[in-house]
Formats: sequence, structure tokens, C-alpha cells
Amino acid sequence: MPDITTVWDSANAVGDWVLLPPDLQSGGDLESAVLISLFTDRTAEPDDVIPDGTGDPRGWWGDEGETYPIGSRLWLLGREKILAKVPVLAKDYATEALQWMLDDGVCSQIDITAAFVPGFAGLLGLTVTLYQPGAAPTILNFGWVWAGVS
Repeated sequence: MPDITTVWDSANAVGDWVLLPPDLQSGGDLESAVLISLFTDRTAEPDDVIPDGTGDPRGWWGDEGETYPIGSRLWLLGREKILAKVPVLAKDYATEALQWMLDDGVCSQIDITAAFVPGFAGLLGLTVTLYQPGAAPTILNFGWVWAGVS
């Protein structure tokens, strides 16, 4: 049975579900898994600098002791300056967040690229290409998420 479809509401910068009366829309399991993996706030590591200065590491208490915490640390980039290290960190955080898909055999390979989008000041783009056995690659582009990285 397919999962509930998660879609990204870019106007409000949140993931959401779509009502398909009388139920919730289902399907798009791969894309939903990537959205949840990348855009749910994973708990910061003890040596991570919390961007808002609060010291709140975010994350979910249910991840305690789990092999794969849900989400990513991409949220740590929210207040970063436009520096060469930012795309490198974005790729590292995305790789960490999607590793479970390789380990569980959901994908045989995942390619991730991160770069500032030319001509759009402060727009960080992330492209995730997912390879599943016997299927065409799935390419997901995310740039709208980080508009305004300063």
C-alpha cells in the first residue's frame, strides 16, 4: 500500500499532505521519503553551531538511540553567509540524511549536487538523483527552499 503523498508548499516553506476526498492522496513514495529526509530537522551534533544562537538542537526525541535519525541538518544553513563552504555542507548534510535509502536498498545509488544558482544571489540549489534497480533515474531539484541564504 502506498504512503501518504508529501508535497512541498513553497509559499509557506512546509511539507503538507493533499486531500483527495474522502482520503489523503497517496503515492509518490520515493519523493515523499526524500522530502521528509531532507526537510525535517534532524538533531544537531554536539559540535554544530546553532544558527539562531538559542542552543536548541531541534530534532525529535523519538530518534534517541536510533541508527538513522529522521531528517537532516540542512536547517543549520539557514543563516549562513554566501561562502564556498555552504554548498559543501549542504551536500554533506543531504548525503547523511539520505544514507538510509542506500543502506535499506531503496536506491542503488544517489548522486547529490549543491551549488549557488548563477544569476540568483543567495539561492542555493540542490539536485538529488536517485537510482533504483529497473527504473529510470528520479531527479529532484530543490532551489526554492534556500532563497535568501545571506
